[in-house]
Amino acid sequence: MNIILIGPPGAGKGTQAKRMIDRLGVPQISTGDMFRAAVKEGSPMGKKAKEYMDKGALVPDDVVIGVVKERFQKPDTKKGFILDGFPRTLEQAKALDKLLSDLGTRLDHVVVIEVPDDNLVGRLTGRRTCKGCGYMHHVKFDPPKKEGVCDKCGGELYLRDDDKEATIRDRLSTYHAQTSPLIDYYSKSGIVRKIDGTRSMEEVNKEIFQSIGV
Repeated sequence: MNIILIGPPGAGKGTQAKRMIDRLGVPQISTGDMFRAAVKEGSPMGKKAKEYMDKGALVPDDVVIGVVKERFQKPDTKKGFILDGFPRTLEQAKALDKLLSDLGTRLDHVVVIEVPDDNLVGRLTGRRTCKGCGYMHHVKFDPPKKEGVCDKCGGELYLRDDDKEATIRDRLSTYHAQTSPLIDYYSKSGIVRKIDGTRSMEEVNKEIFQSIGV
């Protein structure tokens, strides 16, 4: 089963992806992991990607697609895959369709976890990270026993820049600008499965599996 998983920051995408790969027996392929593996292996496309990454430049679409193609040739993708963080643009989506067609396969589902922005801001701004061990508390869902102090190691808890409202709003704006065209594009093929991500993890998980028929 070939799936694209889409969701804004804080929607619980990582948790759901883990449950999906455990049940479906297919790998989760994230852009970052894919690039790091290709560079480490020194594959032809990995070397090309490294040239751009070393310069701090954006990796062009043809190289990105080349890295994806190399990843699809690994044996663990024979039963399918869950793409996370790719495609990001319409051009990449169209190139992915062509690549899959060349490989004799196609996408089965595009799972979109939807959560209103205000809910996401509430979730993310409530995070407090330990300076000592990195454990993450939440002021509402997992508050520390003593305010400002990590339950795990007694370290100081702080609000990361990434969890400040202005930063989160910027990330959400970028997410919507990138993903809205993708959702419209895949909707034409009837493969978009929209999931209400405001409910419990278990309820979201159940709806995902129902929507993809497993």
